[in-house]
Amino acid sequence: MPKKILLADDDPNILKLVKLRLEANGYEVVTASDGEECMAKVFSEKPQLILLDLMMPKVDGYAVLVGLKEMHGLQEGIPDIPVVVLTAMGDSRVKDLVQKEHIADYVLKPFNSQDLLAKVKKALGE
Repeated sequence: MPKKILLADDDPNILKLVKLRLEANGYEVVTASDGEECMAKVFSEKPQLILLDLMMPKVDGYAVLVGLKEMHGLQEGIPDIPVVVLTAMGDSRVKDLVQKEHIADYVLKPFNSQDLLAKVKKALGE
């Protein structure tokens, strides 16, 4: 059974491009276009990995990270899901966030799809 990845980004072009690339490599991909939808799909879809944009409408990626941490700590059966951040923020700001929030990895936009795939595999322990 393919591993399931939840891809959350408000850019429809990124959703389409990344989804196609990951599916071509054997992953099942579920998408969300904002943080609120992302949080709902964590419960309904139970992904093994989340690819998360930080700058999204309604609920941003930072709030999603906080919510994931709270869910893992408070609810039985919600695993600690690895997160790879997709962002256009500066490299040093993201490195600080990765260390502070215990994020598996990050990819700076615009990104190379081979780099993204390598980081996905690493985060999934493949």
